[in-house]
Amino acid sequence: MSVIVDGTNGVDTVQKAALVGKLPAGTVLQVVTATISSSLTTSSTSAVASTLIATITPSSATSKILVLVNGGGIDSNTANNGQTTYLYRNIASAGYSLLSQMEVFFNVSGNAFGGHSFNYLDSPATTSSISYQPYYKVNGGSGSVWFNNNSGVVSLTLMEIAA
Repeated sequence: MSVIVDGTNGVDTVQKAALVGKLPAGTVLQVVTATISSSLTTSSTSAVASTLIATITPSSATSKILVLVNGGGIDSNTANNGQTTYLYRNIASAGYSLLSQMEVFFNVSGNAFGGHSFNYLDSPATTSSISYQPYYKVNGGSGSVWFNNNSGVVSLTLMEIAA
């Protein structure tokens, strides 16, 4: 059985809330994905925003949001430096705030390369629009790091899960 919980497909907000309330916990209510393939680099030792942003509006204030970041190419061309990646959240356009440190990539010698792979289960307790965005910085040493070095696509997927 398929249930449409999208106001653009003939289910209004009241009907949508009633349907969501009847679905079992763990049901995926909606999925939003954003991608980038452009090169992103910094030499900053303070966290800077990536251009990867995805936005979701939960159907229920009790929903969980599963955030998945995968792919692309973390890169560092300087020995003894690396990259730390963080996850930030913005609810109702109130401004971004740090949710969690997600990854640490370290280059011991020469050129090092890796891919993003992290997830975070959020409990935002809202039905307002929520944007998620990774930030990144150089940790240790000097030089530059790449959030994506043009070697592929980095995806940011948001899944609303019924609680």
